[in-house]
Amino acid sequence: MTNNRYKQLAIRREDKEFTIKSTDKETLRKWFYLLTLGRKLDEKAPNYLKQALGWSYHAPYAGHDGIQLAIGQIFDRKTDHLFPYYRDMLTVISSGLTPEEIILNGISKATDIASGGRHMSNHFAKPAWNIHNVSSSTGNHTLHAVGVARAMKYYGSKGVAISSQGESSASEGYVYEAINGASREELPVIFVFQDNGYGISVPKSDQTANPRVSDNFLAFKNLSVIYCNGKDVFNSMNAMLKAKHTVLEKGRPVIVHANCIRIGSHSNSDRQELYRSQEELQEVRMLDPLAKFRKILLYSEIFKEDELAAIELETAEVISAAHKKALAAPDPDPASIFNFVIPEPYKPVKYSDGIPDGTGPKKKYIEALNETLKAEFRHNPDTFMWGQDMASGDKGGIFNVSKGMQKEFGVKRVFNAPIAEDYIVGTANGMSRFSKKIRIVIEGAEFADYFWPAMEQVVEMSHDYWRSNGQFASNVVIRLACGGYIGGGLYHSQNIESALSTLPGLRIVYPSFADDAAGLLRTSIRSEGPTLFLEPKALYNAPSAAAAVPDDFEVPFGKARIRRPGNDLTIVTYGNTTHMCLHAAEKIAGEKNIQAEVIDIRSIVPLDSETILKSVEKTNRVLVVHEDKQFSGFGAEIAAMIQEKAFRYLDAPVIRVGATFTPVGFNRILEKAILPDEDKIYNAIKAILLF
Repeated sequence: MTNNRYKQLAIRREDKEFTIKSTDKETLRKWFYLLTLGRKLDEKAPNYLKQALGWSYHAPYAGHDGIQLAIGQIFDRKTDHLFPYYRDMLTVISSGLTPEEIILNGISKATDIASGGRHMSNHFAKPAWNIHNVSSSTGNHTLHAVGVARAMKYYGSKGVAISSQGESSASEGYVYEAINGASREELPVIFVFQDNGYGISVPKSDQTANPRVSDNFLAFKNLSVIYCNGKDVFNSMNAMLKAKHTVLEKGRPVIVHANCIRIGSHSNSDRQELYRSQEELQEVRMLDPLAKFRKILLYSEIFKEDELAAIELETAEVISAAHKKALAAPDPDPASIFNFVIPEPYKPVKYSDGIPDGTGPKKKYIEALNETLKAEFRHNPDTFMWGQDMASGDKGGIFNVSKGMQKEFGVKRVFNAPIAEDYIVGTANGMSRFSKKIRIVIEGAEFADYFWPAMEQVVEMSHDYWRSNGQFASNVVIRLACGGYIGGGLYHSQNIESALSTLPGLRIVYPSFADDAAGLLRTSIRSEGPTLFLEPKALYNAPSAAAAVPDDFEVPFGKARIRRPGNDLTIVTYGNTTHMCLHAAEKIAGEKNIQAEVIDIRSIVPLDSETILKSVEKTNRVLVVHEDKQFSGFGAEIAAMIQEKAFRYLDAPVIRVGATFTPVGFNRILEKAILPDEDKIYNAIKAILLF
C-alpha cells in the first residue's frame, strides 16, 4: 500500500518514459538530507553578515529547492560542465560541495575553492569538478556553456553543459545569442531558467510580454523546451532527466523552464516588503518546497517523524562542525593580489630577443599573418578559428588574412560565426575551458570599431584567471583590424587600445612590420591567457611594412625594438605611426644632423619600460607618437611613466602627438586633419629640440 501510494505521488507527467517510476528509501533520504542541509545553510548565511564575519552578498534560494536539487543530481562531474549562478547554493550542494566549502566561499577565506576570497560571496564553484567560476554579470555564462559544448561535440565527449540562471537574465542580448548559436550548431547544452517571477524588484511582466520567458524561444529550430514545477522535487527530477536524455540522444540543446517562488528577498541588500504585498509573501511561504516534501515523506509512510528529525539534527551538526573549521581558515594574504593576473607567456627560444637574423624572403604584413596562422594550425591540431565573414570559399575575412584556412583545415576548425561579437568572444572563452591544449584565434570583429558589443565578454575574460585564483585562463587570441589612413571614417578607422589597456589580465600587441606581426602572432597563440592582437590594416599590403620573416620567427611580449638608433631624441611609437616617425627622423637627420632614436614598442601590455627609460637617459628628450587620440591615449601612460621614473634626465617636457579629440571623419580632408602624419611629427621634433 505504501509503495503504490508513493508511486502515485512520483508519476505526474504524461511522458512516463522519463518519470521516476519508483525511488528507494535511501535515495529519498539523501534528497531530504541535501534539501535540509541546503536550507539550513541558506538561513544561516545572513547571520555571518550580522556578526561582521562576511557573506556580505547572499541571494537566498528558498523556493527553488526542487529544480536545484535536480540539477545537482543529474550533474556528472566526470563528463558534464556546470555553470551555476549566484542563487544556486543548493545546486552545488546537490552536486557534491560540502558545507565547509560553501561557508569558506561565503566568508571569503583564502581556502575558498571557487576563488580564494577574490570573487563575490555566493558565487560557488569547483573548477576541478567542472563547476565553473562565473561572474556577477548575470546570464553571460550561457555563452561559456555553449562554447564548452562546442568542444564537447568536436571531441566526442559524452556529457552535457548545464547553464543555470534566473528568468530575468534571459532578457540579455547575449543569452539570445547563446541560444541561437546552440540551436544552429546543435550543441549539447541544457539552459535552466529558474523562474521566480522577479528580477530583484522588477516583475516578470516588465521583462517580457510572454508569461513564460522560455516561450520567446519556441520558434528556434533544433531546440526543445521542457516546463516543470521547480518547487516539486519529483517533477523537477523528471524534467532534468528528460532534458539530459534528449541532449545526449539527439545532440540538441534544451531549455528547462522551472516555475519557482522566491520566499526571501532578492538578496541581503534588498527589502522585498517594499514591492511585494503581505498577502503575496504569506502565499509563497505556504508553498515552501521543503515543507511540502517533508509532508510527502511522512504521508507516504516511508519515513516516520523521528527519522526525519534525526536527519535534521544530523545536518545541524554537520553545519556546526563546518562553521568552526571555516572560521579557523586563513584569510587571503594582501600580498597575493598580484598573483594570477595573467599566466606566464610562452618564452621564445630561437629568437629570445625578438630580433630576426635577416634570413627569409621579404613578405607583406598580410602574408606574414596568413602564413603564421597556417603554420600554427599545423603545429597544434587543437587550434581553432572563427569570426564573421572569414571562411567563405576563397575569401578569408574582409581583408583576406585567413584566406585558404578553411580549405586546408576544414569547416570544424575554421568557420564563420553569426554577426554577434559577444557570441564570437564568449564561446571562445567557453571552448577553451574544455582543455588546456586548445588554442583559439578569433576575429573579434571585422573592424575594431565594431568590437564594443563584445566588451562585456572581454572584461570577463580579463579577470577569469585572477577571479578563479589561477584555476582557469582562456587561451584565446583576439585579432582586430585597427586604425585609419584608409578613408574609412566612423566604425572603420578608430583605435581602441587605450580603452583595452585599462583592463588587467589582457596582453595587447600592436606590430608595425611583417616580421613582428609573424613573431608576435606565434607567441600569442602558443601562450596561455588572452591576447588582443591589433593589426593596423593600412599596413596589410604597404611596401613599407614588408620585411624578411625567418621560419618559426618568435617575438617575446614586452620587448621593444629599436628601429633607428640615435643620441639626440627618443621617439616612442607603434603601429601606423612607426613608419611616419622613421621618415620624420630621417628628414631631421638630413636637414640638421639630429639623430633621433625610434623605439617601436610592439607590445603595449606588457610594456618594455626598460628600453624606453634607457633611451631617455641617453637622449634627454622624448616624443611619444601614436595614431589614437592624444587625449587619454596610451601615450599618456608612457609619458607619465617617463616623468615619474626618468624626470632627472629630461631637458624638455615629454611631448605627445596623436589624433585630435574627435571621431575620425570619412572625407579624406577631414581624416588628414584628424590623424597624425609625418609633418605633424616633424614639427613636434623641432619644437622639442628648441626647448
